[in-house]
Formats: sequence, C-alpha cells, structure tokens
Amino acid sequence: MGFSLEAGSSKKIHYCIRVGDKEMEKSRVTKAVKGDVNDNSAWGWLIHKGISAPFICISLFAILVRVAVSLHPYSGAGDPPKYGDFEAQRHWMEITTNLPVNEWYHNSTTNDLSYWGLDYPPLTAYQSYIHGLVLRFFHPESVSLYTSRGHESYIGKLLMRWTVLTSDVLIFFPAVLWLILVYADQWRRHKSNLAWHVAMILLNPCLILIDHGHFQYNCISLGLTLGAVSAILHDKDLVASFLFSLALNHKQMSAYFVPAFFSHLLGKCLKRQNPLFEVSKLGMVVVGTFALVWWPYLHSRVAILEVLSRLAPFERGIYEDYVANFWCTTSVLIKWKRLFTTQSLKLLSLTMTVSSCLPSMFLQIRAPSNRAFLYGLLNSAFSFYLFSFQVHEKSILLPLLPATILAVEEPFLFQWLTQFALLSMFPLLTRDKLVLPYIALYGIFISVYYAPNGKPDAPNTRSSSRLTSFLIAFVLLLSLALHIIYLTINPPKKYPFLFEAIIMLLCFSQFVLVAVYSNRKQWILSNQQSPIGIQKKQL
Repeated sequence: MGFSLEAGSSKKIHYCIRVGDKEMEKSRVTKAVKGDVNDNSAWGWLIHKGISAPFICISLFAILVRVAVSLHPYSGAGDPPKYGDFEAQRHWMEITTNLPVNEWYHNSTTNDLSYWGLDYPPLTAYQSYIHGLVLRFFHPESVSLYTSRGHESYIGKLLMRWTVLTSDVLIFFPAVLWLILVYADQWRRHKSNLAWHVAMILLNPCLILIDHGHFQYNCISLGLTLGAVSAILHDKDLVASFLFSLALNHKQMSAYFVPAFFSHLLGKCLKRQNPLFEVSKLGMVVVGTFALVWWPYLHSRVAILEVLSRLAPFERGIYEDYVANFWCTTSVLIKWKRLFTTQSLKLLSLTMTVSSCLPSMFLQIRAPSNRAFLYGLLNSAFSFYLFSFQVHEKSILLPLLPATILAVEEPFLFQWLTQFALLSMFPLLTRDKLVLPYIALYGIFISVYYAPNGKPDAPNTRSSSRLTSFLIAFVLLLSLALHIIYLTINPPKKYPFLFEAIIMLLCFSQFVLVAVYSNRKQWILSNQQSPIGIQKKQL
C-alpha cells in the first residue's frame, strides 16, 4: 500500500510549517521580552504594569511645586544678626570648603561654633562640602570665609535652592520609586492606588514646606530611611542596614527609627538557622559604614568627642518654642525646667522614651513581620517625638514618614496626622512668611487625597457613629478657626503666646491618639500574623 503527494499539496504543507515556525519563534521572543521586563528591568517592569507614566507625570508636577515654593522667603530671610536655617546651611558650606576636615567641629577664631556651628553628624558635613564646591565654582562670594555672613544675593539664593532640589530628586525620588516597586510586585495593588500613593509621598506638604520653603535637607535623611524600609520589605537586610546607617550619619534625628529597625532585624535573625552569624553580618555592615563616615575623626579621641558634643545640645533645655510633645505641653501645669536639673530631665526623658518603645520592640522581636514593622516605625518615631529631649516642630516629619508609607492601608490615619502635623508647624511657617504656599499645598493635598479612583477604601471599615463623626467635624472646625485666629487676631499682652499654646495642646492630643491607635494595631497584627519566615509575601 502506498500514497503520493501532489506538488500543490506539498507546497501547502511546507508553507504551513514555515508559518508555524514563525509563530512559534514570535511566541518565544514575546515570552523572552516579557521575562526580561519582569525579571531584569525594574523600569521595564513598571512600563509593563503601566506605572511609569503616572510616576513620571507626578514627579514632574512635584518638582514644579517644589520650585514654586522655593520662590518664597526662607528661615531668617533679612533678619540679622544670625538670620536662620538658610544661613546655617550656607555657613556650613563656607566652613567645609575653606577649612580642613579636622577643624569642621573645632571651635577656633576661624570657626566660631556659637555662630551656627555644625551640629549634625559627618555625612551632613560632607554634603555641605559638596554643595559648597558648587557654590564656590559658580559664585565664590557666597561661601567666602570671612566676608559672606548673611550673604543673600540672588544668584547665591538660587544656587542654594537648587542644591535642595537636586538632593531631593537624586535621593528621595528614587527611594519612592523603589517603595512603589515593592508594593506593586509583592502586594498587587491596583494601578490607580499606586499612582495615588506616589502623589501622597511626593506631594507631602510638610516635607516640601520645610525643605524648599523653610530650608533644610530632610529629603536626604528621609530618603535614605525610605530606601532602607524598601530594602527590608524586599528582604535585603544588609542593604537596609547600610542605608539606615547613612541616614543616622546624616541626621541624628534618624535615631527615632532605631528601635524599630533594631528589633525587626534582630527578630528576623533569631528566626533563622544561625542567629549569631546573621547578627554578625548586620553588625559588620553597620560598623563598617560608621567607620567609613567617621574615618577623618577616628585618629583621635578628642576629635570624636568634639563631634559628639555637637550632636547633643543639652544646654538648650528639654524643649524649645511650642512643640506639641509631652514636655512642652505639660509644662503648662508642671514647670519642668524649674523643678528639675538638666541632668535629671535627661534621665527622665530617656526612661520615658525607652519605656514607650519597649512594647513595640518586644512584639517585633517575638514575631517580626513586614506589616507590623511599618507600624513599629510609626510607634518608635512617636515615642521619640513625644518624650525625647530637645524636640523641634520639624521633627514631626519623622512619624509622618511611616504614616505616609502606610497611606494605602491607613488613608484616614495618614490624612489626619498630615493635617495636624501641618497645624503644629503653622506658627513656624508663618514666621517664615510661608502662609501662601502653606495654603496652596494644603489645597493640593486635599484635592489629590480625594481624587476620584485614587484613594483606596480602608479595609474593614465600619460606619462611624454620630458621636465620632461629630467629634471629627468639631476638631477640624477648631483647626480651621485656629488658623484664622492666628492670622487675624493679636493675642492678649499678658499671654503673648496664647494661640501657639492652644495649637500645641490640640496637636498633642491628636498625636497621642494616633500613637495609641498605632500601638494597638501593631499588637493586633503581631497576635494575628505568623513569623516572617512563613509569611514572606504579606505586608
């Protein structure tokens, strides 16, 4: 039995085989491209998920907002003899670019520490040196050692503003991108939620007003901290230790987060097969990073002590101005500075700060999880803000960072804390003549927060009782009234700081409520969730 193929039929079969081969090859190429996008290229992965365009657009708008705010006055503008934070940052650039590194923290005739002496760790000094080189290249008069005090030329101010903007874009923005990558990859958030989250972080009015209005470089230390948080959520603990060590060496206020990082990483190490080895690896990274940053000062015990003495300004007292923490708020009834010595207050402050941190730390050591870690960051930061020694109004940026990271999970808590963080800084920003950008950024924040299809619904929410709704409305109306009263009415001569005190009391009460809620939430999560070794992918 046999069979034969006609010429036409043979050609058709060969054609089908060639077409089939091409389709198979096309399918393989498509799969390979998708694999490259998903596995090898973070930006390509963002493009594949449709997140890159919203991130770019929001980032560009956030940069534009920062530039607009920087057109307004800054701390100490035209206010001799010491001016303000703007002059402090400029003076540090002047000192670091004109004196050798071993004299940066040393009091001398060329470096009078009573005039804005460096009072941050060495990484801030190196940042000032780099920025100072930029100013010296384009406008040497702005960092001249003996003649530039109070320098306020147009080009000098423009260059100073650009140093903050570039620091923000190069450090804080990439850290936000990494965080969104983690959220998108591990917790499958909807694209609109991710875009909303990016906007909430990059358009945070508090950070923009302090860095680009008042004038500071919190974007660097907070960006490094945000990068460290993203690394932990991505299970890269050594990278997290390195980045957070850099944050600590940029601003000592990053210590607000130390209990949360320490307890979480220790808890993870204790769950692994060789805990001592795991702890040693993290310790080597931390010690190595600190040694690298402090290297110019390690040659002498005196040099180290000179730097350390500048980082703890105990001579200023336990509080300044009307900051909404425990010591300043309760001083209305208890005159702490009169009743106790500075040494006693240091010990009391340390005891209360550590005691308030311990429950959160214990929970993370016992059962570490990524989700509880974020609440632990908030609890740790609030413990320091409420009870530590010498807290500034701007320190509320530290509790606000983890609240912002949790914005998708806790939108109401994030909004509530942001509003009262703004109110707590309102007297400071009013003194800086930043009322107009304050109102504008407040409006942008509210508009973006309530944008359609943006803000996620809070999980497991219940309808609020009438009493709760009434209290929320009352507190918001009181906040609005305080803004108007502060701007339009002069306080009684007998109580010149009456309105600042009322703002402080209101903000303190709300901060305490947020801290209590956050600690309770971490306790619930720690009792519900299994250890991190079992739940790697759960937020």
